[in-house]
Amino acid sequence: MSHFLKNYLYVKNLVTVTDNEEGQGLAEYGLIIALVAVVAIAGVTAFGEDISAFLTGLGAAFAF
Repeated sequence: MSHFLKNYLYVKNLVTVTDNEEGQGLAEYGLIIALVAVVAIAGVTAFGEDISAFLTGLGAAFAF
């Protein structure tokens, strides 16, 4: 195989590999889920006691 043909095939395969974006969507969804989880954990940590008191009062108001 000639040196030129080897280089051509190498560059062509490199372009094909870099243009492949099949797993990109899954990675983006994973990042979004991770961000939502971090925000939820931060919210529960910051407002957990206030939310608990609110729900306790709400439950007492609707006690049957």
